[in-house]
Amino acid sequence: MKVLVTGGAGFIGSHLVERLLEDGCGVVCLDDFNDFYDPRIKWGNLSGCLSHPRFELVEGDIRDRRLVEEVFRKGGFEKVVHLAARAGVRPSLKDPLLYEEVNVRGTMNLLEASKNAAIKKFVVQSTHILTFPHS
Repeated sequence: MKVLVTGGAGFIGSHLVERLLEDGCGVVCLDDFNDFYDPRIKWGNLSGCLSHPRFELVEGDIRDRRLVEEVFRKGGFEKVVHLAARAGVRPSLKDPLLYEEVNVRGTMNLLEASKNAAIKKFVVQSTHILTFPHS
């Protein structure tokens, strides 16, 4: 089985990637290595996977529809685990359009590509937080 893990360089994603590889799966990790926290930590999270023969890393952004389509064209995935997202409530208040673009539009790119590739299993991890300014 081959699995696409978005956000696979993060803490949770990298542990999932390791487990999938241990279980004999092929894994493609799609991550943009944004600077919400130090990208060196994310590279460190994947350090044990980078040379694994069933692991492939794609450094890119889920907002890039063409890239997402290309990843799916090459992928041959049976399952998608979507963990990629912009995190943090306070930063989302400062740049809500970025959060909408990544967390909503990026997810839509993945869903559309999954539909076109006839993916039967799509798992998404998400936290919905609505914050209203105090008046």
